Amino acid sequence: MSKRQIAFIGAGNMASSLIAGLLAQGMEASLIRASCPRSEQRARIRAEHGIKTFADNASAIEGADVVVLAVKPQVMKTVCDALRPHVLPRQLVVSVAAGITCASLAGWLGDQAIVRCMPNTPVLLRQGASGLYANARVTAGQRADAERLLSSVGMTAWLDQEHQLDAVTAVSGSGPAYFFLLIEAMARSGEKLGLPRQTAMQLSLQTALGAAHMAMHSDIEVAELRRRVTSPGGTTEAAISSFQAGDFATLVERALVAAAQRSGILAEQSGA
Repeated sequence: MSKRQIAFIGAGNMASSLIAGLLAQGMEASLIRASCPRSEQRARIRAEHGIKTFADNASAIEGADVVVLAVKPQVMKTVCDALRPHVLPRQLVVSVAAGITCASLAGWLGDQAIVRCMPNTPVLLRQGASGLYANARVTAGQRADAERLLSSVGMTAWLDQEHQLDAVTAVSGSGPAYFFLLIEAMARSGEKLGLPRQTAMQLSLQTALGAAHMAMHSDIEVAELRRRVTSPGGTTEAAISSFQAGDFATLVERALVAAAQRSGILAEQSGA
């Protein structure tokens, strides 16, 4: 992608994070442009990244190899309808908007090569997780371009079927909130056990970070890592037994199923 020209439609946090990731990987700022109707937003992203900006979407995508749709789902149809006369068959369209299917995008834009992505909010720190799905028109080279784009802000996983993005939404898209909830509950419980509020939160945050780091950098499966921390008759076993008595695994499964089902419903509504 180092020599590809890439245009971002939208200049919000997601676009800014992707641009920063590409620049950090060595892409030249002259190859990146972004469009946004708000002058203050254009000025901010131009000053922050040194890229060219446009008020007009059609002008932004002229000559681009990759067009990234980074606008809110509720305005996607309007944006795509206006772009349709200007987008070229050779251009790859990458959508990072939640819930907008490839079929909907193709209906609004025409028969384009489309990669649909489901990133999560840690991409803002280049620690994201993204699921990607490509329609039948996407070439191997375009697939590689999309992967380089999203891998600039974290890890990527390709999916064989588009409906699997609903599961990605449930696991990683919404996932940061689950961990925030656990951290919040642990810190609150630590405070009730007598720790100062700040200490309880710091311990909870660092424990979450350390556990994730261990799991990411170990060849041992997480179930075994858990068993190695859980000494028979010890404190950890007492806590784990309490979780299991409350049917923790079933509760998590129920939550993720609810999120995946909601993702599917929103996709149907967005394509209407």
